[in-house]
Amino acid sequence: QVQLVESGGGLVQTGGSLRLSCAASGRTFSTYIMGWFRQAPGKEREFVAAISRGSYSTYYTDSVKGRFTVPRDNAKNTVNLQMNSLKPEDTAVYYCAALRFGATSQAMRVMGSYDYWGQGTQVTVSS
Repeated sequence: QVQLVESGGGLVQTGGSLRLSCAASGRTFSTYIMGWFRQAPGKEREFVAAISRGSYSTYYTDSVKGRFTVPRDNAKNTVNLQMNSLKPEDTAVYYCAALRFGATSQAMRVMGSYDYWGQGTQVTVSS
């Protein structure tokens, strides 16, 4: 089992940057596919980004491509979400999640594929 703790959320102006961090407990972090999701008020939780175990592949939802990156450091048991050129529509609670077994790129975009979740961190982008 793995426990996930997000940090780094806050208030930022349009066009600004934030880096979210997700720290994982346990010694098997490198065996998990890691994902980031977000949930805006009144909306369903949606996929943002994912990264494979060895950082060979990354996946992004179209609305964040070119603005967000999702680096991980298996030695430190962390995965980050670097968010640049932020927009008001990026305002949401952001969650990191861990997926134990193999998954297709399509499955990585689905909430139900993930086994463990963090508590979330609020990101607010002011216009």
